Amino acid sequence: MNIPAPPASPQRPARILITGAAGCVGQYICEQLYRQTDAQLLLLLRDPSKLSAVPADDPRITLLVGDLRDLAPHAATLATATRVIHTATAWGDPERAHQVNVVAVKQLLALLDPAVVEQITYFSTASILDRDLQLLPQAAEFGTEYIQTKALCLQQLEAHPLAGRIVAVFPTLVFGGRIGEAGQPNGGDRHPTSYLTAGLGEAVRWLPVAKWLRAEGSFHFIHAADIAAVCVHLATTPHAPNPEAGQGPVRRLVLGQQRITLNQTLRRLSRWRHGWYPPLGVPLSGWLIDGLIKVLRLEITPWDLFSIQQRHFVHEPVSPPERFGLVSHAPTLEAVLETAGVPRRGKL
Repeated sequence: MNIPAPPASPQRPARILITGAAGCVGQYICEQLYRQTDAQLLLLLRDPSKLSAVPADDPRITLLVGDLRDLAPHAATLATATRVIHTATAWGDPERAHQVNVVAVKQLLALLDPAVVEQITYFSTASILDRDLQLLPQAAEFGTEYIQTKALCLQQLEAHPLAGRIVAVFPTLVFGGRIGEAGQPNGGDRHPTSYLTAGLGEAVRWLPVAKWLRAEGSFHFIHAADIAAVCVHLATTPHAPNPEAGQGPVRRLVLGQQRITLNQTLRRLSRWRHGWYPPLGVPLSGWLIDGLIKVLRLEITPWDLFSIQQRHFVHEPVSPPERFGLVSHAPTLEAVLETAGVPRRGKL
């Protein structure tokens, strides 16, 4: 049974809880909420020294220092939250992933006051959804510990009494921050660098070889600032029953820009770095990929194999900021490269 949401209170500022507040996406969200709203921000994080995008000593900000797996010390404060943006997650160790990505989510929801909380924005990953935003059977069957726990949590949220107040967001490939420079691990940016952006510097070094390859495949990407823009929009507008067709009580939003192919990506990267992209290349067909795996004796998991065979990780609908009447910070790959500080035309 779903519990109806309480009416929004216009008399006092919202109290917005952000978990994983010191992470890359979390800090973009904190910054935009701090600059664009008068909300009281409740920031759950493990290491306050990593918080760099907002002033920790501001009266509007309350730091809740601790692990998501032990929320008891903050129970009274959590019960005052009118909105929740849950970005915290874990991967790598299977037991920790299950405790953080499944068990702790239940505990967090149990500590919220149904008479107070109006909306929960829950972060998952687009990797667990098919083109039509339905759960991929393979994700639950043989995904990584991260993929499996996110799939399990989504299934449980659909049956939760607060399901009607939950918006599940599924980011695609996430860029954010800047590539590191000498003496500046974040490239001088006040935001942490996402794993994908951190790898851009190494990726461009392989372009002299990679630009001669051709491969089938396509995907979406999104900048952390654009994820934050959507989350701030959700957190500052009245919550309503899920308006998306073909979904359950939990609203599903895949956050990403329009699809881009692997070959388009290589062409744009090549032109950004070198100004030239060869008209012909070596096609990476399925049999060639299989041969390389065997020759190089690569350890391939069932999920890796599925991803190689899937090739096209695209979704419909996809939700960039423009879907909500906003303007994207980085709508193109070139904008991503510019904001990440990737050098142009061979200037390393």
